[in-house]
Amino acid sequence: MFTIDETGVMNNYAVEPEIYFATFPSVEQQRRYMLQGAAAILLVTATILTALAVS
Repeated sequence: MFTIDETGVMNNYAVEPEIYFATFPSVEQQRRYMLQGAAAILLVTATILTALAVS
């Protein structure tokens, strides 16, 4: 989309997507998020402990 004013200057506008509300995650998605969080914590902890053991 664009407009042209009386001096001939063109203004470009981005097309905005339709707005919608997010839905609450299902119980299965919540469990998956908890598992991913636990895996991330284990990975970070293992990385820190490895760095401390090597140094």
